[in-house]
Amino acid sequence: MKVSVIGAGAIGGWLTAGFVKGGAEATVLARGASLAALQNTGLVLEADGTTETIPVTATNDPDQLRGADLLLLGVKAHDLPALAPVIEQIMTAETLVMPAVNGLPFWFLSGFGGPAEGKTLASVDPGGTLAKLMPVERVVANVVHAASRVAAPGHIQLVKANKVILGGQPDGLSDIAACLQRGGIPIETTDAIHREVWMKLWGNSNMNPLSALARADAAQLHDDPGANSVIRTMMQEMADLGVRIGLEGFDDIEGRMATTRKLGPIRTSMLQDVEAGRPFELGPILGALVELAELVDQPVPMMKGIHGLAGLLDRNLRAV
Repeated sequence: MKVSVIGAGAIGGWLTAGFVKGGAEATVLARGASLAALQNTGLVLEADGTTETIPVTATNDPDQLRGADLLLLGVKAHDLPALAPVIEQIMTAETLVMPAVNGLPFWFLSGFGGPAEGKTLASVDPGGTLAKLMPVERVVANVVHAASRVAAPGHIQLVKANKVILGGQPDGLSDIAACLQRGGIPIETTDAIHREVWMKLWGNSNMNPLSALARADAAQLHDDPGANSVIRTMMQEMADLGVRIGLEGFDDIEGRMATTRKLGPIRTSMLQDVEAGRPFELGPILGALVELAELVDQPVPMMKGIHGLAGLLDRNLRAV
């Protein structure tokens, strides 16, 4: 199996290592210090007290990635639209694509059914470009439950790996799952990938923006009565939105919050973005839900308010 990679960072790098350890060949698109590190040393993976170097081919030429069996996209979801020309340059008629992104992915409403079927969300896919470029039948849908960080260019530190859930209908899904499993990635497959996406987002869509606004970790948010009340309200609004579009059964708010509590004082990706001065991944994680709610006439006043506040913070921080 030949795998091309755009975004061999915290999660993309971990998955790339899994593919190579499972028997695949990987070619990574990189630049600057990352390109130099990958070419001179290889991809370094630090996990469970051990450090290993994974052999990859690294290049800054997208043409060198063309013709792979699978294109792994490990960039943040809000960066995907700008990469559309590069993705189009790489993909062939036989290439599958695995976008390992947070939030509501561009493929989510294709073939979904119900009042949201086929709608395009500008928050994740302006103009529907990504959905046209990467049709759902060629998408290896996935949900990643893991935490890792980039310790240095080309050097990934795995913090925690719970599981990666794969779904969708592309031919070759079982081969991809088997390869990752051989490479040490904890894999599950499911026929209900939309529910898995929604379940993860049910926790992330509130904790992420609230942590950025309050500069607080997850434990602090849960322990504060006011913040706790906002979390519950946002979760109920998302559960109601789920019913509206055909995803029922998201009733156990206490159980979902208990799962997050077990993770302790985690610093969400948006909080880390604030601290590092990076743009927030707000559109895919919360903006898409607010936009979807408007499209299907479902009121979500708390989600809409928090989205507005987080957006103001993002713009004001970058205007300084």
